[in-house]
Order: sequence, then C-alpha cells, then structure tokens
Amino acid sequence: MKDIKKNKLGAAEANFNASGHPNGLYTLFFSEMWERFCYYGMRTLLTLYLVKSLMKGDAEASMIYGSYTALVYAAPVLGGKLADQYLGYRFAILLGALLMAIGEFMILGGNETWLLIGMGAIIIGNGYFKANISTIVGKLYEDGDPRRDSGFTIFYIGINIGALLATTVVAYIGETYGFKYGFGLAGIGMLAGMFIFWNGRNNYAHAAGLDIREAAYKKVAGPLNILHLIVIGSLAFIPLCYFLISQNQIMDYLLLAIFAYVAYSLIAAGVKEGGVWKDRMIALVIFMLINITFWACFEQAGTSLTLFADRNVDRSVFGWIMPASMTQFFNPAFIIIFGSIFSVMWVKLTKIGKNPNIPMKFALGILQLGLGFLVTIIAVQFAEDFKVPMITLVALYLLHTTGELFLSPIGLSMVTKLAPRNIAGTAMGGWFLSFAIANFVAGKIAAITGGEAGVTLTIEEGLNTYLSVFSNIGFVLVGISILIMILSKRLNKLMHGVV
Repeated sequence: MKDIKKNKLGAAEANFNASGHPNGLYTLFFSEMWERFCYYGMRTLLTLYLVKSLMKGDAEASMIYGSYTALVYAAPVLGGKLADQYLGYRFAILLGALLMAIGEFMILGGNETWLLIGMGAIIIGNGYFKANISTIVGKLYEDGDPRRDSGFTIFYIGINIGALLATTVVAYIGETYGFKYGFGLAGIGMLAGMFIFWNGRNNYAHAAGLDIREAAYKKVAGPLNILHLIVIGSLAFIPLCYFLISQNQIMDYLLLAIFAYVAYSLIAAGVKEGGVWKDRMIALVIFMLINITFWACFEQAGTSLTLFADRNVDRSVFGWIMPASMTQFFNPAFIIIFGSIFSVMWVKLTKIGKNPNIPMKFALGILQLGLGFLVTIIAVQFAEDFKVPMITLVALYLLHTTGELFLSPIGLSMVTKLAPRNIAGTAMGGWFLSFAIANFVAGKIAAITGGEAGVTLTIEEGLNTYLSVFSNIGFVLVGISILIMILSKRLNKLMHGVV
C-alpha cells in the first residue's frame, strides 16, 4: 500500500536529496554512465579494429562505422515508440541493456561476421535503452521546474564519465593487449549498468510511464501476446541490421524516409494538440536539422580524427606513445571539467536575465565546433615530419567540447519541454534520429579523407588531405552559425515561451 501511495505522488513530492535533485537522477546517472562505457568502449576501438585487424580501407571502414552509429541512433525512434505504447520505460531499458551486453560478447568471435552480428544486437539494445532513460530523467521533474536543465547537465556528466573511462581504460587495453579484451570489458560494463538500474528502481519509482502497458498483454497469436512478439521481433531485427551495415549504400534512402515520416508524425501530433504545439513541433524539426549539422562534423572523432591522430599527430608524452584511440578521451575529460561549471552557469544566467535563448545557444555551439576544426590551419605551421603537435588535438577537442555543452544537454532538455507528454518517448526517439543521420553523414565526410583498401597515402599526402577537409568544415560551420544567429528570434517565437 505504501508503494502504491508513493507512485501516485508527483515529482514535487518525490524524495529530493541535499543537492536539490531527485535521488532517481543519480541512479540513472550511474546506469547511463556504464551504458556509455559499453558503447564508447566499442566505438573507440571500432575504426582501428576495422583498418588494422580486418584490413579494411579507410573509406570502407568509415562507411561501416557511419552506418553502425547511424543505426544506433535511429533505433530509439522505434524503441521510444514501443516503450510509450507497450513496454513501459523500465522493461524497455532492461531489455536494451541485456541485448547490448550480448552484442559486445558476440564481437569476441573475432571475424567480420561476428562483428556485424554483435553490432546488430547493440543497435537494437541501444534503441530500447537510450531514448527511454533520457525520458525518465525528464519525468523526474514537474513542468516548469528550473532545475531540469541543471539535472540534464548532471546526467550528461554521467554520460561523459562513462565515455572517459571507455576512451582511456578500454582504449588502452584494446590497443595494448588486443581488441577482444577491450570489447569484452565493454560488455562487462553494460552488465554493471543493468544491475544498477534494476537495484535502484525504487529511487525513480515516482516517474510516470515505467510499467508495462496493459495493451502489451493482448493476445495476438495463440498464447503469444504483443509483449512476446516485440521481444521476438527485436531478435529478428538483428540480421536486418547486419544487412544494412554490410550494404550501407541503401542507408541514404532509408534514413531520409524515416526522417520524413518522423517529422510528419511530430507535426501532425502537434496539430492535434493545437496551434502552440504545432509551432513547437515545427521548431523541434528545425532543431533536428541543426543538430544533424553539428554532429555530422563533431563525430569525426571516431573516424577521421582518430586516423589523423594515428598518422599525423606526434603522440609522444614524456617518451610514452599514447595509443591513437586514447586521444578521444580529451572530449569526455573536458566535459567532466566544464560540465558542472556550465550547469551552475545556466542557473545563474537565468536569475540575472542573461541566459541566451535556445537558438542562440545552438548557434554559439556550432561556432565553437567550427573554430575547433580551424585550429588545424595554425597547427600545420608547427608540423615536424608532417606530424602536428599533440596540443592541436587538445585545443580542437576543447573547442568541440565547449560547443557541445552549449548544444547537447540543452537539446535533451528542450525535447522534453517542447513535446506533449503523450508523445514524449516518440519525440525523444525523433531527436536521436537526427543523431543517426548525422553519424551516417559523418561517415561520408570521413570517407573523403582516406583511400580504398590497398591504397595508402603518404604521410605528407595524408596531412594535406586532412588539413583541406578540416578547414573546409570549419569555414562552413562558422557560416551556418551566423545564419542561425540571424534567425534566432524567429525560431524562438515558434517555441512559445520554452526556454
């Protein structure tokens, strides 16, 4: 009886701790931290594994990487919708965690077939886990609670602690002792995240929408109900992911079709709710397009920037040669350093009426991302033997990180504010779809910097190619940033008071 009463309480009556945030936030923080350890552990090693162990050319490896990460972020479109309508958020997250762990262990088979099967399981699992755990975070707070942005930024720090551990521990073990040990460690991390989420379930029990929906128990085929069919169907989708990654040329059309469907669904849902919600859904679709632009360039970290580090960066640190995959740790490290500062900064800027509106934050984030790529123009002046100093990546990732903090945690919070509650999971899934398209475009951009299998650029040719691509990216991003600044007032008007 006590538990039933507690579940009926709103977020305002929930168990908040001394920090002013609900206890459930920290359970979700650590669950997501280990899930990101799993995902980034695999991602950090993937391009180098494809090139060095499976002997793929840079272009082919980049497209496999881009297709995989695109599907990872596209899967929450379906995962969020199924959780909204049938699974509930808790069951969806647990199912996703289990599939991701299994996927990591499948990669230990050591060949391309097992890699692609494992990727398929991770994709489906992430679809259930990623969108829904972010949705629970939003539901811990009442509408209009000013602590929500701060809470999402704290949650975002958890994401990046997991990424930091992955890009140091998993990266070092994978490159030093063998890729299979890195992948295995990532799978163990996912099991830890699943245990924390289940063990701390009482801490977030007041959030709405956790339980399996009554509609999921409807019989549809003999003794099988909808819940059974969803689980079976999830396993059946693994071979489909295998096919899409290996035949990635059809991904262009697939992602475009899904985006058109999701954009239409969101706007149609907004129209049903009234004029204000219609405008907000239009704004959300526009922000999805801006998000694609940012992350298509940011996600060079796992492909072209890692290969750039491997070939054209002097990675000597006091006589120790840092593994190329470990250079990805700069981003999560800077997130952890600056994340809490930004969390406090947004609250204080709000109190004095100086907090930039959401469109302006997005514009400033893209500006910093562009400036990060333009650092390479300066760095090449200090190259020795066609290798730029390590400080190049430090400065580049610093600017990319501050840009990310202007955009990414704010974006997660924005989606929970713009979307009507009855389609919260679908809207969050749509937001992650924009990451999917961005990752696929990122793979195409990265493919420009490398050759096919058996074609190796000289170190000088490689440096010139990277410099050309990175500088062009930088100039385009600066131009896009200026355009968003000009249009920021119009975008803000569409949001009808959401800040």
